[in-house]
Amino acid sequence: MKPVFSRCLIGLGALCLGWSAQALDYGDALKSVLEKNKGASAATASPAGSAAGAAASASGAGVGSLTSSEMNAGLKEALSRGAEIAVAQLGQKDGFFGNAAMRIPLPPMLQKGEKTMRAVGMGQQADDLVLSMNRAAEAAVPEAKTLLVGAVKSMTLEDAKGILTGGETAATDFFRRKTEASLTKRFLPIVKATTDKSGLAQQYNSYADMASKFGVSKKGQDTVENYVTRQALDRLYKVVGEQERTIRANPLQAGSDLLKKVFSAVAK
Repeated sequence: MKPVFSRCLIGLGALCLGWSAQALDYGDALKSVLEKNKGASAATASPAGSAAGAAASASGAGVGSLTSSEMNAGLKEALSRGAEIAVAQLGQKDGFFGNAAMRIPLPPMLQKGEKTMRAVGMGQQADDLVLSMNRAAEAAVPEAKTLLVGAVKSMTLEDAKGILTGGETAATDFFRRKTEASLTKRFLPIVKATTDKSGLAQQYNSYADMASKFGVSKKGQDTVENYVTRQALDRLYKVVGEQERTIRANPLQAGSDLLKKVFSAVAK
């Protein structure tokens, strides 16, 4: 390890990273739900009830115009499919590394010293670490599917109402609240097993540990595996959140009659 590289690592600032995202298409996810709801409505609704429902839908009478089954079944189907698509997109080779918007860069401390690293012949080590971090994230993301789908299945009617009437990323916030702690525990050992193969990651972690002893950072907070885990989860939730925001902003473009009805009602 070159002394000049050592100096550029110790005492550098806290981790930060802007998010990028890609939208997911929830529209097709609800086609089957829409057909089921239509069949159930035709079999059970009275003529007066059908007329009232149609009028409410046409006038955009707000969340009160939605039945419990429309809110609950619709959101569960949409969120389940959205979670599966997000995991499938990111949890494959190049899901992170091959996508410039999703790729996880060097930790901020190393970014600040990257020019020096390359000047002293450590450019290949930096590149190898970036690749290993992104491969680690790709390997960890499939672990999210079970927990995300499980969170949707446990969603109550009150949860559904809160998501519909909440902010533009209320569904994503629900996912994060229900799954982040458990996913962090699942991701960490997978990420560590991959990043530990990088000599630069080990060197970085030793400096992070030294920094914690001097009170510059909390112990374990700035290790490579913690950094990659946070970045991977941020991107996973972001992928889901971008489409949610799009649907809320443009419900008539949602691609599903049920989604149009549900989110148009919320918009009113």
